Amino acid sequence: MTAPLQKTVPDMRGRRALMLALVALVFTVMLPAAGLALSLFGIIVAIRDLRALQGARQRIGMATGAIVIASIAFLLGTVTTAFQLYFSAELSSYTECRKGAGTIEARQDCSDQLMQSFEKRLGVRWPSGVPAPA
Repeated sequence: MTAPLQKTVPDMRGRRALMLALVALVFTVMLPAAGLALSLFGIIVAIRDLRALQGARQRIGMATGAIVIASIAFLLGTVTTAFQLYFSAELSSYTECRKGAGTIEARQDCSDQLMQSFEKRLGVRWPSGVPAPA
C-alpha cells in the first residue's frame, strides 16, 4: 500500500517560541505593558513546546532559551510597568512640561522638576552620578 505520510515541513516547535520570546523582549523595551503580555504568552508557548519536544526526544535548546528570554522580558516588563504606574503623575507632568519647553533652558527646568519630584516621592536625593533625563 502507501507509506505513511512523512513531514516535509520542518518542525517549528522551539523556533516559534524563541521568536516570540525575542519579540516580547523588544516590545518590553518599547511598550512595557505589551511586552509583559507577549512574554507571558511566550512562556506558555515555550513550556508547551518544551514538553512536546521532550516527548518526541528532540533537541530542546531553543525552547529552553525561549523560556529564559521570555522570563527576562517578563521581569523587565513587570519592573518597568510598576515604575510607570508608581511615577505616573510625575512622568505625566514631565511630558506636559516638555511639550511646552521651546528652549534648552526650559527643557533643563523640566528635567530639574522631574528630579525634584522623584526625590520628593522617594524621600532620597537624586544620585550625583546618574544623569537627569534630557
